[in-house]
Formats: sequence, C-alpha cells, structure tokens
Amino acid sequence: MKLIDRTGYLQKLINVIGTPDIKVITGVRRSGKSKLLEAFKEYVQETYVDANIIHINFNLTKYEAYKDYHLLHDYIEQSYVKGKENFVLIDEVQMCTNFELTINSLHAMEKFDIYITGSNAFLLSSDLATLFTGRTFEVKVYPFSFNEFLQYYSLNDNYTAFDRYLKEGGMAGSYLYKEQEAKYDYIADVFDTLIVRDIRQKYKIRNRILMDRIVDFLMDNISNLTSARNIADALTNNKDKINHKTVGSYLEYLCNAFAFYKFRRYDIQGKRYLASNDKLYLSDHTFRYAKLGIKNLDVGRVLENIVAIELLRRGYEVYVGVLYKKEIDFVSLKRSEKIYIQVSDNISDEKTFKREVEPLLQIKDAYPKMVIARTRSEEYQYEGIRIIDIADWLAEE
Repeated sequence: MKLIDRTGYLQKLINVIGTPDIKVITGVRRSGKSKLLEAFKEYVQETYVDANIIHINFNLTKYEAYKDYHLLHDYIEQSYVKGKENFVLIDEVQMCTNFELTINSLHAMEKFDIYITGSNAFLLSSDLATLFTGRTFEVKVYPFSFNEFLQYYSLNDNYTAFDRYLKEGGMAGSYLYKEQEAKYDYIADVFDTLIVRDIRQKYKIRNRILMDRIVDFLMDNISNLTSARNIADALTNNKDKINHKTVGSYLEYLCNAFAFYKFRRYDIQGKRYLASNDKLYLSDHTFRYAKLGIKNLDVGRVLENIVAIELLRRGYEVYVGVLYKKEIDFVSLKRSEKIYIQVSDNISDEKTFKREVEPLLQIKDAYPKMVIARTRSEEYQYEGIRIIDIADWLAEE
C-alpha cells in the first residue's frame, strides 16, 4: 500500500520525546495508528544515533510469547541498554493480558520513553487516567482528511477531488480496491469485524441484533438531534424490547471505540451547555454508505459529518449551537479562538442562503462566522460572514 507522510501526527510525537508521559496513540480501527508508530520509529532511528528501540508488535507471531505481562516486562527490562536513550514502542498492547501493570512498572523505573497503540475498546481515552498511574499524552488519529486524500492520489482540482472523496472517504485501506462496491465491502468489514467486535468482546454484549439496530438508527440519523430515550422509543415502536438506559450504554461504547463522536448542545445567548439531545457523527462518513447504501442519501448531512470530523482533526472543541431556538451547526473553540459555522449542500437558492446566514447574523459577538457549502467558486464575504466552498476549506493548511 502507498504511504504518505502524516506529518501533523508525527510532529506531535516528536514534540514529546523525552517527556515523562506515557504516549498513547488512539483512534478508530484502521485509521493508521500502527503506520504512525512505524514512521516514528524510523524518525528516531535516523535522528538519535544512541537510541535503543525496543519495538513489540503483537500482530506478529514472533511476539506471541510476550502476551503474558510478566514475560513482556522481563523482555523489555532485559533489552535495556545503559547509556543510551531507550524507547519502548508497543503496538496492539491490549493483546497482552494486564498490559497496564507492565506499562506502569516500566514507567516507574524512569528509564524508558514509552509509546503504545491499542484496540479502542481496550484502550479508551476515558480510561487512560485509570489504567496508568503516570501522566499520559494522547495523540488522536483520524481517518484520512481531504488534504491527505489529495496527497495520496496526487490530485490538484479541489472540486473534482472532493466529489471523489465524498464517495470514497478516509479509510485508506479501501483505496487498494478498484471497484467502489469492493471499497464499501472493505469498509463494512472494518466496522463489523473490528470495531463492533471489539465492543462486544469487552462489554460481553450478547444481543448482537439489538446493537446492529442501534448502529443503523444512528447512521440513518447522522446530524439529527437525538437521545437515548428517543432511540429507545423508535426501536420499541419496531417491537424491540429495549429501555433508554441500555441504549445509553451502547452509545457510550460506540463513542469510546471512536465509531461515533458525540457533540453536545451549547446555548450561545445563555452561555451554558444543554443537557438533553446531542448530535452523533461517524468517524468516517463512508461507514454509512457501506452499511446502509446510498439510496435516499441526504448529502447535506454527509457534508456536516465531514466538517465535524475535520474540526476535531484541527484540534477544536466542538458544540452544536442554539440561539433563539435556531441552530448553529457548530461552535468551535480552541483556547481564545471561537468560530461559528453553518454547513449546507447548496446555497444557490436565495431562500436556503437566507436560512443559513440568518442565525449567524443574530449572534452579537465579534467572533468569526462562516458558511461552508458546495459553492464551487471562490470564497466571498456577506455582511462579515465568510462564504467558502467545502473543498477549499478542507484543503486549507
């Protein structure tokens, strides 16, 4: 498979070399965590002449013997070289039972610079502080961005390339297949056999059909306000026996595994977070195509999903805005920076354009506001609001 330099993620790891943190690479299955660890290893080999790299990849049978945490600990300790910078790189760490005991012990020795990846269901962002006694530094990896898609295929025309990205998405493993149906078969397999399987394995879920129905409901309602209770009500209407607490647990599992990301609502005028009804977005929009097909597809929802994940890639904390009972698609925060964003498929119709800009015009503060849409033209300003084509916005550095 062709590889590209994912310099942003790599630089994050480079920047924390030598710090006492346990570096943890997280992200949805098949998003490139292992390749990133390999790229980091190459960087260390080329940059640090006195580096001693202890690399364990539990996907390889040669490391089968170290799936016991005592043996893993002994192997790493015996591989230590005094007087050198000792790097420990462990891929798919969850395949070693009680791996956290080994990692905590190695960290306490203060002799190793530790980097790990693992299956999402067993190495959750929410669990890192509980698993490890030392401080952790998390690098969140996402499927290929539009920029990376352009780089992979050496494409220059943003608008034509985006039409293709809209269909193919960011699961780079699917790029090896020539036919679109084969690509979607691969993507569906990643979701079913890797992501959902991990969840069932960790949480011992027996009712596979029920989880599949919840997943299908969420995919079919991407970008719609939803809650555990209204999902339970919808499924109950279909004669499934389920309560909202069960649904809430399943939603948490799916978000923990980075299959979905949950965005809370934020009252812009009252400056407070709203407790009820969130929006959920897929880690890659093509999971929906692969599972549900493309019939009756609302492209506007898909564009919203793409923008949501891109904002997370760029390091924003993102909320769904509410102002005078009207919705702002995204309120994006990063330290002192704030951006209000509306997303639309087509704003060439005057009525649609007015519907998108009106909520933005009612916001009284001076933070930037923009409409991201498929304009296929150069960006322009409308009463201080930036209007930009989605392909051009995604292609920005």
